[in-house]
Amino acid sequence: MSNAYVSVEGIARRYPGATIFEDLWFSVNRGEFVCLVGHSGCGKTTVLNILAGLEAPSDGVVIVDGQEISGPSLDRAVIFQGHALMPWMTAEQNVAFALSCRHPSWPKAKLREAAQAALEKVGLGHAAQKKPAQLSGGMKQRVGIARALAIAPKMLLMDEPFSALDALTRGALQEEVSRLVTEADQTAFMITHDVDEAILLADRILLMTNGPDARLAEVVVNTLPRPRDRANLHHMPGYHELRDHILDFLITRSRTLAGKQPAGWDPKAVPEVRPAAPQITPPPPRAAA
Repeated sequence: MSNAYVSVEGIARRYPGATIFEDLWFSVNRGEFVCLVGHSGCGKTTVLNILAGLEAPSDGVVIVDGQEISGPSLDRAVIFQGHALMPWMTAEQNVAFALSCRHPSWPKAKLREAAQAALEKVGLGHAAQKKPAQLSGGMKQRVGIARALAIAPKMLLMDEPFSALDALTRGALQEEVSRLVTEADQTAFMITHDVDEAILLADRILLMTNGPDARLAEVVVNTLPRPRDRANLHHMPGYHELRDHILDFLITRSRTLAGKQPAGWDPKAVPEVRPAAPQITPPPPRAAA
């Protein structure tokens, strides 16, 4: 696919006596938001670590922007489950440190100014001088988001960054990320257990069977129009069909398909489905003259 920024080509991850997943093929297009959904143990975090260059696959390669990745890069920023902030630094200093890695020649004043601007974007300009211990869980994650976006990565990788937050904070941050990523036309890849989170954020949703020996079983194309917000998501035409399809996979098919490959299965051509696509009712037949 000519627009693909990331091409995952036949990656596998094996450990002595166990294969976590095998022969994964998928792409992520420029400016696209892709979510990977599956049960614990199917290798979701391992896939993200491979994309980040933090872990090497047992087989296969990942091509990013035309080059095979060989390690971490500032072009691929990661937001982890935990905030991963340096506790002795203020929010501004945490963001400025990341900026200094991207722009080592910038003077301190410019780094502080850019860090403050990044914090303003996530609504934390007032907390720039606070240390992580003085921030709530949601505020810490906002600092992590600001830090990741401040370095202007070509791709944003997210490892269930909102899973430890309360429902109200999680919803607010999901909408914040959706807004920021859309405004920046940011390429993004996220792993999640939250079906509504995937529906809210993703353009495509990758469904993994249960591990071990997990595989990519299906690619769900999210045809719900943007912009989307949590308050009205469940009122959108096609939402319930989309949600029911994903839940049916997670409850039943992810288990029954585990470790099995149908006859003629081609991992390079995983089927795409559009459960929320509008159904066009054909007009009634014309009455005979």
